[in-house]
Amino acid sequence: MKNILFVASEGVPFIKTGGLADVVGSLPKCIDKNYYDVRVILPKYTCIKQEMKDKLQFKQSFYLDFHWRNVYVGILEAEYDGVKYYFIDNEGYFGGPRPYCDDPLWEIEKYAFFCKAALSALPLIGFRPDLIHCHDWQTGLIPVYMHERFAAGEFYRGIKTVLTIHNLKFQGKWGVKDVEEITGLSDYFFTPDKMEAFKDANLLKGGLVYADAITTVSNTYAEEIKTPFYGEGLDGLMQARANSLRGIVNGIDYETFNPETDEFIEQKYNAINFRKEKVKNKLKLQEELGLDKDPSVMMLGIVSRLTDQKGLDLIAYIMDELCQDKIQLVVLGTGEERYENMFRHFDWKYSNKVSGNIYYSDGLSHKIYAACDAFLMPSLFEPCGLSQLMSLRYGTVPIVRETGGLKDTVEAYNEYESTGTGFSFTNYNAHELLNTIRYAEHIFYDRKREWNKIIDRAMAADFSWYTSAAKYQEMYDWLMG
Repeated sequence: MKNILFVASEGVPFIKTGGLADVVGSLPKCIDKNYYDVRVILPKYTCIKQEMKDKLQFKQSFYLDFHWRNVYVGILEAEYDGVKYYFIDNEGYFGGPRPYCDDPLWEIEKYAFFCKAALSALPLIGFRPDLIHCHDWQTGLIPVYMHERFAAGEFYRGIKTVLTIHNLKFQGKWGVKDVEEITGLSDYFFTPDKMEAFKDANLLKGGLVYADAITTVSNTYAEEIKTPFYGEGLDGLMQARANSLRGIVNGIDYETFNPETDEFIEQKYNAINFRKEKVKNKLKLQEELGLDKDPSVMMLGIVSRLTDQKGLDLIAYIMDELCQDKIQLVVLGTGEERYENMFRHFDWKYSNKVSGNIYYSDGLSHKIYAACDAFLMPSLFEPCGLSQLMSLRYGTVPIVRETGGLKDTVEAYNEYESTGTGFSFTNYNAHELLNTIRYAEHIFYDRKREWNKIIDRAMAADFSWYTSAAKYQEMYDWLMG
């Protein structure tokens, strides 16, 4: 039996702001329990919902020498879905209404504390991992600390580390002097071949230099980040560590996202009866959102953070043209003010065709996946992307740009061979997007049988976590020998 410890800044069902939480909450459940004991360690944020807090039990506490003072560390634990979770408690660091804040230096101090506290807590919880699986920059210091102060301890000797990059854009960067003082690391670590990048200290870079293996969340993204365009300044390092880098595509929870059992949706359906039943969800959503009730109109969906990364500037360019077509567009999400206002504007201008819902709702997101005919994801870059996997699962045909995980998970429709699970375009160009949407419209309206076959193939694709878990297990075995 091998022991694996996941360390992350968020995880479903305790705390979630993005796709990282889905990975941390879903992957451990799917790893083979006959061979691995997988546990998870998270910060105990005060903003965790009360019903989840009630599941936590106090285990013990200690004081940690951190940032020139003695700091309280509480350890709590909970069991959920057969997985044991540990929580690092310190209200000074993990208080507040949200898990993250807008002060980068405070974030660095908070997660430096979390990394050091998590490693220091291990002997006290009686769990010695053979491998620590770190996620994103917030845990980047763990491989560094394992090579520094923890290297001498008998308990820690031989523990391997893996770092998964969920999005290379976020790195945990600040001035070297401050980071040196917070982390207690010596000058030795702040050189260009270690944690220093472009005159700043970079926590993610430290993790990438010292981890025994690096993964990212799709094969294509693993290749892309070796190039200057996608490499966010670390492309040289990614090339240097190419032999230790692999892409493993994320999965989704096939129990949560299941059109046969989804309690959020009006009409349950499956791969056999979708031709008759799926459209009832469209009619219900049209009614709910005040759009023209028309079962035959092609409905497009967007569920997204409203940011540049998601290709929304392309959509802004083509909205007026697109709204001349026989389509409806339903948008759900929050983000940059200009995109929030753009969708509000088009909702006002084309009120019977466009519904801009500038908030987040889990229930409405499920309704959109179930009701829409096609789903738009024209991202500038997309490490993995989960929305396209959800839309495939619900038989909602994805229209994506060929980048990162979108390229790996959506097979472009080929009308001559009758293959493919969606539509895609290559260049980051608004009219290439518009042409792709219009090609999809043509198949939807003029070749309905072909369209339904695309849905058949989409719903037959398997992106459950078990597929990904098998690949992670392969990597764990390779690392631990």
